Amino acid sequence: MQKHPILTTVIGSYPFPGWLVYASEHLEDFGSDDIAEMQDDGVTAAVMDQVRAGLDVVTDGEQSRFDFNLSFYAFLGGIDRQQEPGRRYGPPAHDQRGRHQIVGEIVAEHGLGVVDEFQRLVRLAPPGVQLKASVPGPYTLAGRIAPGGDYADRYAVTEALIPIVGDELNRLVEAGCTMITVDEPSMSCYAYREDTERLVDIFNRTVAAIYGRCYLGSHLCFGNYKGRAVAPRSYQPMFPAFLELTVDEIHVEMASREFSELEVIEQIGQRMDVGVGVIDVKSYYIETPDDVLSRIDRCLQYVPAGQLSVSPDCGLSQTARWASRQKLENMVTGARKARDSV
Repeated sequence: MQKHPILTTVIGSYPFPGWLVYASEHLEDFGSDDIAEMQDDGVTAAVMDQVRAGLDVVTDGEQSRFDFNLSFYAFLGGIDRQQEPGRRYGPPAHDQRGRHQIVGEIVAEHGLGVVDEFQRLVRLAPPGVQLKASVPGPYTLAGRIAPGGDYADRYAVTEALIPIVGDELNRLVEAGCTMITVDEPSMSCYAYREDTERLVDIFNRTVAAIYGRCYLGSHLCFGNYKGRAVAPRSYQPMFPAFLELTVDEIHVEMASREFSELEVIEQIGQRMDVGVGVIDVKSYYIETPDDVLSRIDRCLQYVPAGQLSVSPDCGLSQTARWASRQKLENMVTGARKARDSV
């Protein structure tokens, strides 16, 4: 991987174009070839927005997923995916997402589909562009599966998912992916009430087969479904335990939290590279390049430029495309100013 000082990237997701949202709500009107073409077109649109913005590292925008992790349940056997949420109307919140019932052994006979996503990205991205894939971790995936049968609690469900996610990661590396982010927002959301050493052990066992074979990162945030957080927004409960994650980089959200606890990146930087969210995906204020430059300068008080990457706080799927484009363009401009000054 080509590693620039103050690398610019995204977490994973990117907003769907309006036509893709409409089409996804009327899939019965399309044939399988139509749908495959729409997936290609969606990825092309997301990639080119990122390339035009000037990002150092791009993703497929997760354009073929329903959500950063909700789509993966369609690849799992042993669960009933028909359960509806208890509340459908009113202000958006996490209780408007249904949970899946266990009806047998949890398996993924044909993988989780991420390898196919990456291969599509390779086919559609311009030559020479650094590519990244994002995969939700097993603890986060377990959150939408109601324990039952042979799986007594969330940790039992997580244990069943560890080899499934680990196998997908291994096949992703074998397919040529050199940069992977394993998203575990549930670990950061619930670290305040869970055994953090147990969470670290789960993560490290999941990535054991790929650590050292790619540039591996983890994104730790507080939730962004419908632009809403879902947990106490503090990193204090996670550290120092999360410093034992076997990754090359830990990414933390800072912009939406007014850079509270920014000093935590100094601890992280003593062990690994640091990714910092300098763009607030929950706000429609468009950060200027000088805003970004000032935020990066604050980060450089704690970590050297060679260890720092910058991105939005979370995936951009909950932010309008027009705003996402401008935010990314200004982020890159500000980061280049910072890069030129170090």
